Amino acid sequence: MNDLSETGLILKVQGLGKHYPSFDLHDIDFDLPQGYIMGFIGPNGAGKTTTIKSILGLIRPDQGQVTLFASINPAAPPETPQSCLAKHSRIGVVMDRPLYNEDWTVRQIARVLAPFYPKWDDQKFQQYISRFALSPDKKLKELSRGMQVKLQLAVALSHHADLLILDEPTSGLDPVARDEICDLLCEFVSDPHKSVLFSTHITADLEKIADYLTFILNGRMVYSGSKDDLLEKYVRVAGGLDDLTPQQQALIIGYRAYSSGFEGMCLASHLQQLPRQLLTEPVTLDELIVYMHKGEAQHA
Repeated sequence: MNDLSETGLILKVQGLGKHYPSFDLHDIDFDLPQGYIMGFIGPNGAGKTTTIKSILGLIRPDQGQVTLFASINPAAPPETPQSCLAKHSRIGVVMDRPLYNEDWTVRQIARVLAPFYPKWDDQKFQQYISRFALSPDKKLKELSRGMQVKLQLAVALSHHADLLILDEPTSGLDPVARDEICDLLCEFVSDPHKSVLFSTHITADLEKIADYLTFILNGRMVYSGSKDDLLEKYVRVAGGLDDLTPQQQALIIGYRAYSSGFEGMCLASHLQQLPRQLLTEPVTLDELIVYMHKGEAQHA
């Protein structure tokens, strides 16, 4: 991402790496500027959750560093335990499943969490649970999946977080609930000092609201930058089995042959090297991830 020279950064990830016996995360680099939503994409096992846990300090990476709430120009003072704690209190986290005791009520969850956040705003929490139709006396285990996500959002938004990190919170939610959450995230970043890192497999949501994308595959960076630039960089192509020479077929990412023809993806800049009779259309994020994954497996 090259357009951030004068923009404050909420999050900077540099050379992040982590080794596991069956998986390696390699040199993850991306910047999230203030006032934007970044989609974090990749198939299962790509390393998204490992990256998020490293950002949150839940695991210690083997290499690289994470910088939170940096500013491009001012020199930051040395970190202290107090300053680290203050920084993490500025992060709101929404996970696939809440980590609260399932026998706690909504009211008890707020009471337990409030002391951990210097800027906890109980009035704001009450406003959000009213907006989300969350009963204060309902136990966590009595809430639907969508309501549990909304409860996490109510908590995240009630301590005046500047950065929201969401790790697959919308999987399994109905379209109405997902649309409500997307609207809330757009509302959140209407404040130019706040940002969102949103990891999700439901890429249609990101096509609607994300400004930037970071795409990782098998533990390695594929892309980080403007969503529109990425979608304009590739096109979906389809044609007959005899339309391509072997050299042209090598330009097709995720080439998939059927009895009636083929489909795949290529760089838009390579279209001039392909036959004119091929069908071309814009690629979706879902298709881009699938073709990239298939293309990497074909060349492994």
